[in-house]
Amino acid sequence: MHKLSIKQLSDGLHGKQFSSRELTQFYLGRIARYEPSLNSLITTTADRALAQADAADAVIAAGTAGPLTGVPLIQKDIFCTKGVRTSCASKMLDKFIAPYDATIVQKLDAAGMVMLGKANMDEFAMGSSNETSWYGPVKNPWDLERVPGGSSGGSVAAVAAGLAPVATATDTGGSIRQPAALTNLTGIKPTYGRVSRYGMIAFASSLDQGGVVARSAEDAAIVLQAMSGFDPRDSTSVDRPVDDYVAALGNSIKGLRIGLPKEYFAEGLAPSSRARIEQAIEVFKKLGASFTEVSLPNSPLSVPTYYVVAPAEASSNLSRFDGVRFGHRSETARTLEELYKRSRGEGFGAEVQRRIMIGTYVLSHGYYDAYYLQAQKVRRLIYEDFRRAFESVDLLLSPTATDTAFKFGTNADDPVAMYLNDIYTIAANLAGIPAMSLSCGFADGLPVGLQLMGNFFDESRMLNAAHQYQQATDWHLRSPKGFE
Repeated sequence: MHKLSIKQLSDGLHGKQFSSRELTQFYLGRIARYEPSLNSLITTTADRALAQADAADAVIAAGTAGPLTGVPLIQKDIFCTKGVRTSCASKMLDKFIAPYDATIVQKLDAAGMVMLGKANMDEFAMGSSNETSWYGPVKNPWDLERVPGGSSGGSVAAVAAGLAPVATATDTGGSIRQPAALTNLTGIKPTYGRVSRYGMIAFASSLDQGGVVARSAEDAAIVLQAMSGFDPRDSTSVDRPVDDYVAALGNSIKGLRIGLPKEYFAEGLAPSSRARIEQAIEVFKKLGASFTEVSLPNSPLSVPTYYVVAPAEASSNLSRFDGVRFGHRSETARTLEELYKRSRGEGFGAEVQRRIMIGTYVLSHGYYDAYYLQAQKVRRLIYEDFRRAFESVDLLLSPTATDTAFKFGTNADDPVAMYLNDIYTIAANLAGIPAMSLSCGFADGLPVGLQLMGNFFDESRMLNAAHQYQQATDWHLRSPKGFE
C-alpha cells in the first residue's frame, strides 16, 4: 500500500477497498518497524491519527469526502500543532506544547488528512544535512551512512522509506529541494506568499516558505492545492486566487521554453550529476520543450548574500527565546543576565548560536551598511536577473545539488563547505520565485535531482512540466532497498 500514489489511495478509500483506519494502522506499523533505523520522527501521534482516521471514515461513508480525506501525512516539526509538542528539533522548545494550529495544519486537517507524527529536522531549520537536530541526525534510507539533506531531512526520509505518502516541509534556502534531490523525491517550494507562514516557527521571515515533499509531482500538486491560499493572519500572504494545479497536469509541454542558466553548469557540479541532468534534458526535448542558454550573472553571489540576510533575520526572530516567557529556562541562573545567557547557551545548538552571532554582528552599529544593506542591494540584483530571464523563457532548469548525498561528518568541521550545498537553491528564495526538485536518475546507486524554477505564481506550469517528465520516466517510482 505504501507504493500507491495519493490519487490511488483516495480512490481506494472512496471505493471502500480499505478504510482510513486500516490505512493509518498500516503506516503506523511501518513507522514502528523502520523508524528506529531512520530517526525521521520526533513525535508519533498514533492516538490522534486513529481518531482522525475514524472521523475521515465517517465523512467518506456520508459521501461528502474530498480527494485528501483519510490520507495520512507527516507534519514537519516547525509547524505548530495544538496539543502536540512543536520543538523545531531544539532543546529550547523540547517541552513546548503548541496552543494553536498553524494555518497549514488547519487547512490539511480541514481537508481530512490524518497526521501520523512530527518530522525531525535541522534545529530551527538551520542546516543542510539534518545533523544539527537536538534529537540526533536523520538517516538517508538510500544509505544509512549518508545524510538525507536538510533542513527537512525527517520529512523526506519518512516519505522515501514509505512511512507516509506525503509530508509538509519548509524551504528558506533550499530545505525542501535539496533533501528531496538526495532521497529521490519531488519537493516544491511555492512562490513566497502563496502558502501561509502563520504558525510556522520563523527562521528568516523574508525567505521562509512552506511546501510539500511527495513521490511525484501529481501527489505534490494535490496537497499543495489544499495548502495554498490567502491568510489574513499572515502579513506576507498574497491575496490572489489559487490556480488549479491538478487540472493543469494534463497539458502538453510542446513549445515550452526552458532556460539553462550557464552559471549553474559551471565548475563544481559532479560529472555524474551533470550526465543525469543532460539525459533529462533530452527527455524534455522529446516531449516538445525547447532549450536556450540564459545568464543569471549575480547568482554566484547568492550564498554570501543569503548568509548575511538569513542570520540577520534569525538573530531577530530567535531573540524571543530568552528563558523568560517560554522555551528552555536555565535552572542555575542567579541573575536576569545569567538567565538570558545560560538559557540561550543551553537551549541553542552550535549552528544556531553561530548564525545568531553572525546576524547580530551584521546588524550592529557600524556594520549594518557594510553588510546587511549591501546584501539587500545584491538581493535585488538577483531578483532582476530572474525577471529578465523570464522575459524569454517559461521555466529554468538546473541541478538541485552539486552531488549526491554525502556521508555523516563530511562537512561537520567546515561550515562554509556545508553552506555551499545550497548553492543552486538559494537564489530562488532570495527572489521569491517558485522552485521544485524532481528525481532524474542515479549515480553510484544514489539519487540525483534536477531543479525547475518558474516565474511568480507559475506553480501550475512547473508542476505540469515535472509531471510530464515523470510520465515518460520511472525514476520517481524507485524505492530504497530494505524499505520496499
